Amino acid sequence: MRICLVLKSTALVVAAAFLGACSNIPSAGPRASQVESTRAELSAKGIELIDINAQVVKQLASRRASSTFSEAFGNQAPAQKGLGPGDVLDVTVWEAPPAALFGGLQAEGLAPAGGQSIALPSQVVDSSGGISVPFVGRIQAAGLSTEQLGAEIARRLRGKANQPQVLVRLAQNQTSFITVVSDGGGAVRVPFTPKAERLLDALTSAGAAHQSLDKLTVQIVRGNQIARMPFARIIDDPHQNIPLFPGDTIAVLYQPNTFTALGATGKNDEISFEAPGISLAQALARTGGLNDNRADPRGVFVFRMEERLPFGMPDASRVQSTDEKVPVIYRIDLTDPGSYFIARSFMIDDKDIVYVANAPIADLQKFLNVLFSVAYPIVNSVNSFK
Repeated sequence: MRICLVLKSTALVVAAAFLGACSNIPSAGPRASQVESTRAELSAKGIELIDINAQVVKQLASRRASSTFSEAFGNQAPAQKGLGPGDVLDVTVWEAPPAALFGGLQAEGLAPAGGQSIALPSQVVDSSGGISVPFVGRIQAAGLSTEQLGAEIARRLRGKANQPQVLVRLAQNQTSFITVVSDGGGAVRVPFTPKAERLLDALTSAGAAHQSLDKLTVQIVRGNQIARMPFARIIDDPHQNIPLFPGDTIAVLYQPNTFTALGATGKNDEISFEAPGISLAQALARTGGLNDNRADPRGVFVFRMEERLPFGMPDASRVQSTDEKVPVIYRIDLTDPGSYFIARSFMIDDKDIVYVANAPIADLQKFLNVLFSVAYPIVNSVNSFK
């Protein structure tokens, strides 16, 4: 009888110990109420907790639209760039008969281009921007178009040649080009022509797309300005096929986007998604949805490092990471039927964390499971001594 009392007392002590430690029950992360209760503490650390609603989705969508190539660089074609050092030029001079000035040059081995014309040896624009033409001497070519240079040579030949006409052709373009770099194709220099190449022209000439388009990102560097867009969005939106400028650098990067699913979802994993992006609703579907036995639909969170503070929040007291990004926690309550339309429009960014909190009843169930796993053997031992 005494043993039974000891065992019963032990069971009570164990139960009391577990009740006192119920807050330490293992969990995949904070409950929704814990996140809400620490809002002030999060804000003091520079972490903003934002409820996802139609206004938030609209502002984020507006920010996405402003990060397009057409917004960053515009759709204005560049002015025609002049010749520069290193360009190789072919100069042909026509002289009306009798060809008094250049007629004798044919005998010296200069190739006739037909009729009374002379094709001069190829000229390389030197480091100071000049070339040399017989009977004209040195002439400044840098900064001029081929038409302007031909007109200037013809002007200087007047009075020396008989009704001269001059054609200048750019044989090798060494100064006006676009550099295209890709993961699979190395680097290619695409010559910039008077056509004024557009983005897809350069990408096609370089053969830059070596992967599925929905996993490629295109980056343009122009001076100190950098912008990125998914390749597939450029195909879908003709406005993003912008005119390029000489000196632009284009990088085609194989960067499959990923988000991490944690908490009470169908699976916890790092999940890839297409470069054009997916919505929160699609992201939850790819995790297998919310776990019916554990999930708190009021506690669906998206943890994100934003490029800049959203919604005009002041910089004061904001704590940024070492890469100058701002931590933000977005929250949505899926018990509201209207929230599913919002989740359908809220876009997931690369490296987002989608976390679904446990429902309070799930933690209680865990506690009871642990408690009964300890109490039952003791109770059975008590009963065996009766």
